[in-house]
Amino acid sequence: MGHYGDPMSGFRHVVMFRWAGGTTTRQQEEVAARLSELPARIPQIKSYSMGVNAKVNPGGYDFVIVADFASREDYLIYRDHPDHRAVVNEVIQPLLGERAAIQYEL
Repeated sequence: MGHYGDPMSGFRHVVMFRWAGGTTTRQQEEVAARLSELPARIPQIKSYSMGVNAKVNPGGYDFVIVADFASREDYLIYRDHPDHRAVVNEVIQPLLGERAAIQYEL
């Protein structure tokens, strides 16, 4: 296991969402807007990327976030940070159909 290509160390969090039926484009844009504010508020975030499924293959998830941290401890600070919890509780949870996540060492 490990990282191929450029050498890097740290800790990565990947989370994918399927939105519940009836979720609007505007609601999805609000999720992305709120999430995009987090790197400025949570200094432990080293890299933060998100995207909407390009729908090249059938059956995929709708939305992904890839977040990199210097350490597992920094990830835990992000996970439990009040600004992150607010986004999850206020705009993600109400729309969520299904969630998959993984964290791993880089």
